[in-house]
Amino acid sequence: MNPIPQDILHRLIRLSHELGREDRALAILGEGNTSADLGDDTFLVKASGSQLGTIDEPGFTRVNAAPVLEAIDHPELSDDEVRKVLEASRVDSAARLPSVETFLHALCLKEAGAKWVGHTHPASVLGVLCSKLGAEPFQRHIFPDEIVVCGRNLAVVPYVDPGIHLAVAVRDSLRKFMDEHGAAPKVILMVNHGPVALGQTDRDVLNIMLMLDKWARILVSNF
Repeated sequence: MNPIPQDILHRLIRLSHELGREDRALAILGEGNTSADLGDDTFLVKASGSQLGTIDEPGFTRVNAAPVLEAIDHPELSDDEVRKVLEASRVDSAARLPSVETFLHALCLKEAGAKWVGHTHPASVLGVLCSKLGAEPFQRHIFPDEIVVCGRNLAVVPYVDPGIHLAVAVRDSLRKFMDEHGAAPKVILMVNHGPVALGQTDRDVLNIMLMLDKWARILVSNF
């Protein structure tokens, strides 16, 4: 196994710190997670218990994508069995347990073709997603920059508890979206949960999250 590219690791740490900045209110405490593809059927993902705003090198775990993706075909797995999949997916068995959202990240990186992924719980975006309107307000465009940065169409996933069942719902939404639009989305909105940004660069992910925050604040101001 090739060593972890330090440039990617350091950029992932920097992206996580940007998303976890307290003044941005995109994620607090242990909320949210990030990942980056390593180009060899492995990827880095935030380890369970890490915090985006303060994460360092040991806060990320390198995982093999194959067993994670295979497990999504078996949503009947128990919590103990899911944990065993996550443990077995680690390239380094001494590394920390990867986030339960590792399944979601594997789909975004390997099935949707993203190179960088960020998932946060912005107070602004959740103000919309947790309302009676859910993701519907984000389906109407109100200014040009959100189309440029976030894409003309966004994928939507109804609320499902985090873990393998959420991954199944995300996979279904991604496949439907790609069938309808011929390309992967830049944004997945998980109702009552939060957004996922899919980028080709780390900067893409940050830009998408910042634009979603602006978009949501404008929407709420017009409710």
